[in-house]
Amino acid sequence: MAPHKVFDMPVADVYVCYVEKVKKKNRTEAELVEVIKWLTGINAATLKKHLKAGLTFKEFFKASKINPKAKLITGSICGVKIEEIEDPLMKKIRYLDKLVDELAKGRPMEKVLRA
Repeated sequence: MAPHKVFDMPVADVYVCYVEKVKKKNRTEAELVEVIKWLTGINAATLKKHLKAGLTFKEFFKASKINPKAKLITGSICGVKIEEIEDPLMKKIRYLDKLVDELAKGRPMEKVLRA
């Protein structure tokens, strides 16, 4: 099976869409960065460097350390149940998508971060 196109897509290209999405729903970029840090362990300064360097999703997640609580992220994203995704990289990408969706939908931060 051919790798998904998103694996080689720069995170920066999608990050701007994430920012736009959360801001439309009166959430902040700082909250988005907090969500990304929770999931990946990547802090704001390192995130900024990765975005500027044009890291792909493959490179970005290789440089990250996924939060052990990420397995608590369930539900559907783009019509696919996260629990049923077999490819580890795609699962990480969908974890991020799901967290961004929850943030944009106004879910309390402590619930988004599985606290």
